[in-house]
Amino acid sequence: MGALIKLDRVWKTYDMGEVQVNALAGVSIEIKPKEFLAITGKSGSGKSTLMNLVGCLDKPSKGRLYLDGKNVELLSESELAQIRGRMIGFIFQSFNLIPTLTALENVMLPGYFQGINEYKLQKRAEELLKFVDMGDRMYHRPGQLSGGQMQRVAIARSLINDPEIILADEPTGALDSKTGEIIIAMLKELNQKKGKSVVMITHDLPLVKHASRVIELKDGLVDKEYTHGGRKWKK
Repeated sequence: MGALIKLDRVWKTYDMGEVQVNALAGVSIEIKPKEFLAITGKSGSGKSTLMNLVGCLDKPSKGRLYLDGKNVELLSESELAQIRGRMIGFIFQSFNLIPTLTALENVMLPGYFQGINEYKLQKRAEELLKFVDMGDRMYHRPGQLSGGQMQRVAIARSLINDPEIILADEPTGALDSKTGEIIIAMLKELNQKKGKSVVMITHDLPLVKHASRVIELKDGLVDKEYTHGGRKWKK
């Protein structure tokens, strides 16, 4: 099987008035099936920009971005939204739960956009909340949940369309260390037992030890790349 997501010499340039800023400057990356990839780097290295491109939430200024073998540039917004919704589940540092909806309704929400039957959708959402140990909180609203519980709901929501890729943006950034370890363990389980590709964006260097492959950005470029098994570095 080929790459699920491929960036081929991708640039992202922002027009800041009199100057142009290259947030990414010719980055080539492939997201492979069933891998756990960590993308790290200091503030300003291009992590957030790369996250938006890997998640197909933005398009390159130059270069090509492929999702499921399809050139994103050639897709309409509706086509891209459908493929992205099917292929990628998102977990955000700030959880991004809708405060007026219950945990169950928050988990179900992405499924509506994929046209899933509501009965099947609710059953699947209930199963996912039980999977993340939130079966007794499914009718609670976000304001009634702790940070760790909200992140568990966010993980369940990311799985509702059974995506091949889980994109986790600083998934432990808003959590205490103990709760963060639980969330990382869940991501590893999704990767190792459920066969999901996990892409974790993080500035927290101790977290990268959990990934099978690490990409370190610097000034909009891939500065280092290595696998934890063989410690193979690519400059």
